[in-house]
Formats: sequence, structure tokens, C-alpha cells
Amino acid sequence: MRVFLILLMLCLPLSLHAQGAATLVADSVVLTQDEQLIATGNVEVLFDGSRLTASEIVFDRASDTLQIIGPIVVQAADGTIFTADRATLDPRLENGILQGARIVLDQQLQVASNQIDRRDGRYSQLYKTTATSCRVCGTQTPLWEIRAERVIHDAEERQLYFRNATLRVRGIPVLWLPRMRLPDPSLERANGLLVPEQRNTTQLGFGIKLPYFITLGDHRDLTLTPYVSPETTTLELRYRQAFANGNLTVEGAISDDTLLPEARSYLFAEGGFDLGDDYQLNFDIETSSDPAYLLDYGYSDIDRLESAVQLLRVMDDTLFNARLTNYELLRDDEEDASLPPIIADLSYETRYEPAFGGVLRYGASLDVAYRYSTIDGDAGRDVGRIGATGAWSDSWVLPYGFVADMQTALRADVYFVSDDIAFENEDLRVAPSVGATLRWPLGRVGTADATHLLEPVVSLGWAETYGGTPPNEDSLRTELDRANLFALSRYAGDDRIETGLQGAAGVTWTRLGGRGFNSVLSFGRMFRQEEQDGFTKTSGLDGRNSDWLLAGQFTAPGGFLFDTRSLWNGVQDLTVIDSRIAWQNDRISLGANYVWLGPDPEEDRLETSSEWTVDAGFVINDAWSFDVDARYDLAAERPVRAGAVLQWRNECVTVDVSASRRFTSSSTVEPTTTFGISGSIGSFSTGRATGCGNE
Repeated sequence: MRVFLILLMLCLPLSLHAQGAATLVADSVVLTQDEQLIATGNVEVLFDGSRLTASEIVFDRASDTLQIIGPIVVQAADGTIFTADRATLDPRLENGILQGARIVLDQQLQVASNQIDRRDGRYSQLYKTTATSCRVCGTQTPLWEIRAERVIHDAEERQLYFRNATLRVRGIPVLWLPRMRLPDPSLERANGLLVPEQRNTTQLGFGIKLPYFITLGDHRDLTLTPYVSPETTTLELRYRQAFANGNLTVEGAISDDTLLPEARSYLFAEGGFDLGDDYQLNFDIETSSDPAYLLDYGYSDIDRLESAVQLLRVMDDTLFNARLTNYELLRDDEEDASLPPIIADLSYETRYEPAFGGVLRYGASLDVAYRYSTIDGDAGRDVGRIGATGAWSDSWVLPYGFVADMQTALRADVYFVSDDIAFENEDLRVAPSVGATLRWPLGRVGTADATHLLEPVVSLGWAETYGGTPPNEDSLRTELDRANLFALSRYAGDDRIETGLQGAAGVTWTRLGGRGFNSVLSFGRMFRQEEQDGFTKTSGLDGRNSDWLLAGQFTAPGGFLFDTRSLWNGVQDLTVIDSRIAWQNDRISLGANYVWLGPDPEEDRLETSSEWTVDAGFVINDAWSFDVDARYDLAAERPVRAGAVLQWRNECVTVDVSASRRFTSSSTVEPTTTFGISGSIGSFSTGRATGCGNE
């Protein structure tokens, strides 16, 4: 029968009385005449958050020590696990010697040693040591290990200090260091080198990145990454800081390379702060020394730099938004005239439900588009707008299941234009509008528990503008889709309003299958009394009548998706098609996008544009995975880009090998091929362990 004793009351020294009680549980406990307590059989000792199990424990009151015979397992209060064959410890299990010992830190990194000396409950000194995060199976050599003459583990600072250390891969020595420091795997942040990354490009040659992480307190850190190759000397940086009410991230680099004679650099910064009273301050800063720098170094493939600061407040019934944006163009075929470099906008909108029913919305807004040039016309035109709007809407359920929606609105805008004699310096525009929509949802439950919903929709609207015609700065790119088919105005911004009498008709069929097979199909078209300016041919909205819209989506169990949208100017005249097909399960992810656009001189596209974009990922087994992506220009019959990443990973090592090719070229960038290899040794996670012998 097991015996339960409170050692504090029987035999522990008086110095331990004020520190708490130790509990011992064993099959047999004997108290000898020379004040030795001998516990044998399934022995457990619990004290101050630590737990020890062994086959036998001898407590000697005179020496105040525990002689322990293994197999021994000590689970410390901080989560560290010790195992040993024999040990001599103090009653608090903090100081002493463990022979034939092993430490498991944070259930991840295991360190084996001939002997471990525990001191002050903080330091563990290990002799003839082997450390690895790989699974060790019997006498099999782990994939990687560090062997050291001596290791000191500081439990308080959570650091490991190695002396005379050798890194071995499959038992073969590959690196020797007289001294080395590694963080305890339970430590999330510590100064030190991160895993290097190799990058090889046709423009910059073979290069090495060696990141160094620097902690700047509990809420800040800095990562400096020297990048060196025969063609460049680069220093990359990343700074992060967390505040009580927000966060800040800054990334950048500065380079001295052979591609350009002058120094090159970029800087991206973003952050957000809670100002109280539901106000949010957000900012995003992007700048680059030259248009090709981001592509040459693989930092980003964006074609416009957008720097903005925003003050936002979103409430249940009000919206306030103030935003200042600066654009920097990186494309060869885009001029300042096509996009004002500075855009400012301010808007406020609120709503409430009046006593007579419906929802009443009203608000005010201010927009400014500024160009640096003072040349007359598009290249130098500056535009400012101050506007106010009010709208009322309501809906009713009519007999026989009809649903009617009605809305009416009135808006007024004052425009201020400079550096363009084609427009008045000051102009007032007033625009009333009214519209109604009638829907008739028809539902039916079919075979196999499938639910069908057929919804014919018709709408009728009218709008008119009184006053001048302002320049068009924000409504240059609009396309017909399911979201705006029944809208009163389909222009993307405020500078243009669809006028005259207009109508739209369409039908949507939705099927919800009982077995997870779902589909949606929409078909419709809109009609106008008069043509509108600003719509291009491939927008589907030019002319008095729009193109026919045909859109659909189909989903099936097992992760299958097909989504498509197309515009037809007649039965056989296709204007636009945009489709995606995808399939995904636990091991395979496949996706493909197809885009076809007809010629459109107003969008600077004189030829048909047709492209495929393909992405796929394969989990070959628990260790190997493979990802590929590609983009091919069918119209030009040439590839645009392609890339592949092969990853091998087990419980202690991750290795990524990548290759990519960018085929496009211009006056600022050249086609580039990039090869890279990166990895990490010991993320100390055992979650992907493949089992012994399968590493």
C-alpha cells in the first residue's frame, strides 16, 4: 500500500518550514534511527511547483540532501524537464548533481550530458554535451546536433552558452566554434544572428544575406541584414514597435551596386493608432530611389508607390474619413497626367430612421487633386470639389411576394479648377435622382433536398445635372458587374453622374444543393435614354445600351470552385471575360485565372489582351512540399513570370529552395532569373515530426 507523508512535519530541516511543504508519495517509506528517510517504489516528490519521480529516494537529514536512484524525471516549475540515472539534490530540487542526464527545454530542445550540476536554482552546467531538436531514436544519429565540451544554461536569462562547440550534420562535423550562445527555445526575443539566406540573380550574382536581430526592450526590435554579392553591397533593415494604442513597422534598404552609378534605397513604413473616441489614425509611406530598385532586389512588384495618412471613425450610424495620398509612378507607360500625384479627400456621412419610415442619409465631402506642373491642360490641371448630399430609401413587401425598393437623392457640388482653360475656374453642379427596383423571389425545394431560388429584377431610375460639367478625375475606370447592374449611377467616383432615364433588367438563379453542390447564375443588361461620356468600350457601359452581363459561380464538396464574369456586345461579340477555377484538399491546391480583354484605345490597349495565371501547391508527404506559379501572355505568346519553391521540413529543420524568372523588360528593368535557398535549424517544434527513421 502506498504511503503519503508531509515531509515538512516529519524530517525536513527547519530552514524549509517557511518555504512550503514537500509532499512525498511512495509504495514504501522507512525512517531509520540515523534520521534517514528511505522511500522506494513509484516515488513522487512534489515541492513548490516542481515534480520528481524515481525508483528510490534517500533523504539524509544531517547533510540535508536527497540521494536519488533512477530512472529519474524532474519537471521544474518553469517547464524544464530533467532526466537522469542518478542524482544528488537538495530538498528543493534546485541544486545538486545529476549523472547520465538529459534536459528537455520547453518540450522542444533536448540536451544530453554525462553530468549536470544545478546551482542556485538558476544555472545548470553540463559536461560532454549533445544538443538537438531532432527526434532521437535509439542509437541513430540525429539530422543535426551540437556537441560541446561544456554548456551552461541560465534559466533566468533563458540562454545557453556553449564552449568548444561543433555543429554536426548526420554525424559529420561542419562548423567549429570556441564559444557560442543560443537562446533557450522558450525565449521569444533575444539579440543574435538569424538563419542566413542565399540569393542568386542574373543581375546581382551570388549573394548572402545575414540578418541580425536586436531587441530594444519589450516592445521594440530592429533587424539589420547585410546583403553582399559581387554586384552589390546592401544593408536591409526592419524596425518594429508596439505601443499601448498602436503599432509601427518600418522596412527599408540602401544599396551600392554596379547597376546604377548612384546609391539606391527604398523605405516602407506603416502603422495604426487608436486615438480614442473611436478615431483611428493609419499611415502608409512608400518611397524608392528609382523605378527599378524594388524589382531588381525582389522587394516588391508594385507599379505605383502610394503614401497615405488617414483619420477614420466608424460608428453604427456615422462615418468620418480624412485621407491624404501621394502617388509615385514606377511604370514606363504612365505619365503624371494620368494620375495626380497628390489626392486629398474628406467625407462625413450619417444616417437615421425618420418617423415617416425608411432611412435618411446625408453628408458632406471635399476632394482635391493636385499636380506639380503648371502647364495648361491635363498635365497641370488642379481640381478641388466641395459637395453635400442627402438621400432617402425604403423597401416594402408587396402582395404575391414582390419586394419593392425606392430611393431618392439630391447632391450639390462646387468645383474649383486651375491650370486648364477648358473648364470654368468655379462651377456649381446640382444633381437630383430617383430610382425604384422591383424583385420577385421565387423559391422551390427540388429533388435531393436542393433549394432553388429564381429572382427576376427590374429597375427604373432617373437623374439629371444642372450647372457646369467638371473635369473627370475619379471616374475613368468602371466596369459593369453584378454589384452595379441596378445602381442609379455606375461611375466609380463623384465627378460623373449618369443622367437621363435608365432601366435595367436581370435574373439570378441560385441553387443550394443538399450535398454541398451550390451554384449561382446571373444575367442582365441596362438601358439608357441617352449615351454617357467616360465609359470605355471594354467597360461594357458605353453606348445607350450596356453589354450583356453573364456571371456565375459553382462550388462543390472537396474544395472545388469555379467563378466567371463575362460581357457580351451581342451574341458572338465577347468584350471581357474573367474566370477562376480552383480545387483544394489537404494535400493539393490548384488554381488558374484567365483574363481576356478586347482592344480598347481609350485604355491604351490597341491589341487584344489574354493571359493565364496558374498557381499550385502540392504536399508530397509530411516532409516534402512543392509550390509553383506562372503567368503567360497568350496574346503576345510569351511568358511573363514563373516560379517554383521546393520545401523539405521535419521536426527540427526547414529548407526552402526557390527559383523564379521575370521575363518582362522595359527601359528601366531587365529580365531576371533568381535562385534562392533558405532554411532554419530547429524551430524547436515537434508538431511535424515524421517519426523515427523518416527524417
